[in-house]
Amino acid sequence: MVQRLLLAVVGGALLTASFEPVALPWLLPFGVACYALATRDLAVRRAGLVGLVFGVVYYFSHISWMRGSIGSDAWLALSTIEALFYGLLGLAVPLLRRLPLWPLWLAAAWTTMETVRSGWPFSGMPWGRLSFAAIDTPVAPAVAYVGLTGLSFLLALAGFFLARLAEAALAGERRRAWAAATVGVLAVLVTPAVAPYDVPETGSTTVAVVQGDVPGPGNDILWDHEGVTRNHVDATVRLAADVAAGRVPRPDFVLWPENSTAVDPFEPGRVNTGIREAVAAVQVPVVVGGIVGAGPKHVLNQGIVWDPVTGPGDRYTKHHPVPYGEYIPMRDLWNPEFGKLALITRDMKSGTRTEPLRVAGVRVGDAICFDVAYDDVMPPQVRDGAELLVVQTSNASFIFTHQIEQQFAITRLRAIEAGRWLAVASTNGQTGVIAPDGTVVASATPRTTDVLVERVGLSTALTPAMWLGPWPARLFTLLTLGALVSGAVAYRRRQEFDGPAQVDPPVEPPAPSPTPSEAPVV
Repeated sequence: MVQRLLLAVVGGALLTASFEPVALPWLLPFGVACYALATRDLAVRRAGLVGLVFGVVYYFSHISWMRGSIGSDAWLALSTIEALFYGLLGLAVPLLRRLPLWPLWLAAAWTTMETVRSGWPFSGMPWGRLSFAAIDTPVAPAVAYVGLTGLSFLLALAGFFLARLAEAALAGERRRAWAAATVGVLAVLVTPAVAPYDVPETGSTTVAVVQGDVPGPGNDILWDHEGVTRNHVDATVRLAADVAAGRVPRPDFVLWPENSTAVDPFEPGRVNTGIREAVAAVQVPVVVGGIVGAGPKHVLNQGIVWDPVTGPGDRYTKHHPVPYGEYIPMRDLWNPEFGKLALITRDMKSGTRTEPLRVAGVRVGDAICFDVAYDDVMPPQVRDGAELLVVQTSNASFIFTHQIEQQFAITRLRAIEAGRWLAVASTNGQTGVIAPDGTVVASATPRTTDVLVERVGLSTALTPAMWLGPWPARLFTLLTLGALVSGAVAYRRRQEFDGPAQVDPPVEPPAPSPTPSEAPVV
């Protein structure tokens, strides 16, 4: 058992190393294979324990950036919850391994586990999905065909076939079939790199992306929130001067990041005045990121289209506020007033909009910060007609961590998945403009003030991934449920077959016949 636990530790570490900051994605299938090998031929409870150890090593290290940015308490709580899902998957391994082609069913179960933990509890945490490690690899173009969920399945399948190949080699079995299966999955993964899915462009627009920077230590928006807004106002006013002087082309609209106003921009005051100053100077719509009041107990995190003529118009509200970061779940039952949790005096409400924003005649799909990692935010807007994608993010809290690199990698994969140009505005983190193939065509240096002005393409056609929508996740869930039922039946029958054998009572041997010398005398 000790060897199994050590193998689980190695597998979790390899999976962590597949992501930023190490970013060695070729380690990913080996990490997944270690999970399968560590849980092999174990009873249900032991397999669950080994899976939990794998999850602890993986998730506690993968989101270690939370420890210094949000707090050790939030890091411990969230990592523990997410690690439990890998333990629950471990409980299912003995059932699924009873079935023929078990790598297929285990890959479906892994993908289903990722889907469930990405949305539950408290809106879940998608960080750490296998597909999120694929950027800048030959398998990244596959996401346009199968989506991020489908790519996770294929990567898990490759890892589990690799494990089955290793088992065959150790047991001296014929390995040709499993080697062919592994190579076949890898071929499916890399084929789109040779034949990428190209979405035709139907037009173009020019966008200016503003990174205003955060005063003071750089990792605290509230240290000088009015200074943050003023930085974005001044950068936009300078942009207007550069346009008037002919130094840069005139943008069709300007994108500000999340928390470019940390107070309600509709309330009279310097923040509202500054926004109007910037919009009047540049004379095109500005998509402002603002925290908007929604009564005494709630706030909204919104992207607001501020027109130079009509004023504020269309709004997108963040779909997935961060539990214990932007709201307190079940506050009626438990209202913590200690540490950084005491700063959350009003809970952030979730948005539900899937209709793209109307910005300067362009249908724009928006996402705010962590929203980019969820499948129910950008893809529905693309299917509803979004021609261009934008991400408004702050990331100031994470500026000294590798979270910003992980999020930017996810954002680039979203551009490939949707086949859309994508602009990212951050207060002081990773700001950039991304082409539909995931290439970063322009970027700003973190912790600086900069404005990126780029002409980007517009598209209305859908990639196969957008056509598929949520159906891959539903399919893998159904496959997993069916496989668990079949595996449970097979597991029960095997237990009955392998149960204690019925031992018949020993038969007494017949007494030996007397020899002639021992015969009784008559």
